[in-house]
Amino acid sequence: MVAANEKDLIFLDRNENQYGPSPECFKVLQNSNDGTLNIYSRDFSRGIKSLLSARLAYDYGTEEKKILLGYGSEDILKQVVQCYINKGEKIMIPSFSWWYYKKIVEDVEGISIEYPIVEGEHTFYYDIEGMIKIYNEQKPKLVIISSPNNPTGNRFETNQLNFVLEKMKDSIVVLDEAYLFFDVTFKTDPVGLVNKYPNLIILRTFSKYYALAGIRTGFAFLGDNLDRILLLGTRYLGFNRLSEKIAIAALNSPEYYNSINLKMTEDMNMLYNELNQWPGFTAYRSFANFIMVKIPPEIKDSLKEYLTERNMIIKFMNEEELNRHLRITIGTHPQNCFLLKLIKTFMCKEMNHELVQGI
Repeated sequence: MVAANEKDLIFLDRNENQYGPSPECFKVLQNSNDGTLNIYSRDFSRGIKSLLSARLAYDYGTEEKKILLGYGSEDILKQVVQCYINKGEKIMIPSFSWWYYKKIVEDVEGISIEYPIVEGEHTFYYDIEGMIKIYNEQKPKLVIISSPNNPTGNRFETNQLNFVLEKMKDSIVVLDEAYLFFDVTFKTDPVGLVNKYPNLIILRTFSKYYALAGIRTGFAFLGDNLDRILLLGTRYLGFNRLSEKIAIAALNSPEYYNSINLKMTEDMNMLYNELNQWPGFTAYRSFANFIMVKIPPEIKDSLKEYLTERNMIIKFMNEEELNRHLRITIGTHPQNCFLLKLIKTFMCKEMNHELVQGI
């Protein structure tokens, strides 16, 4: 049976950062009796939208007006779609991706046009040629690109992204980079991209890498043609002052996040190597904080029951073409080792059962 107390459950199903935020973030909470809670922000009267947007503009070397804050990148994405898409207009979305993309298109009675993500031997990848073909045929008003993509973990390389953005420059393009920071060897130039492509908006968040999903803070870089969403997103009384200070504390803690990211990268490699040893399992390379795994379809239900009874919650995919796959969030090292131990025990029992059945 599943534990009655939710605190006993290990949640590796929603791509949350299980290590938690920097200690500096908790210090902000401990010292929040300085008017942060009961006094409105006066940043707007000082010529800036907020302390956080000003900090991000400084860090990335851009104008503050090109930074948009939101209630997580989810909120900004929804604002963009509701701002620019009317009933019957088309939005291109990845074929295997976050279910929410389809939901926000439905909310405005738009039309979802899917473009292909292909399952390769060791990784998923975007079919660039197929993507451009669909774009030219359908002429969507808006395109959503997820890089790295959830749940498949693949991303666009720099040359691929520049090629696609050039081909789609006449449409509004939303580049969702929620999981970008987990690969420290790879960087994009958000300011350079939005300066080059005025219809581009790039989404980022504090939820994943910075382990701040609970404070719901996201931000975006805006191209020059997207002033309308900038006006609608302005908050004259300011944003959540406590969330802003916590986010800035996270930005001030690069050593902490580098250290835990290194642990997660090592554990992702451990999961990849260990899971690929089991018959019928295929773990795919990922550039995010999760890993996609294909399993034998006949064990899906029994494995889910076995893990759930032992308080381990992972994502069992149930989409039409992703119905024998798991998505496993990279947790802490003890959590990851416990998961591998459970899967090993389960598989040993399954294989022994098959041997007995064959006698």
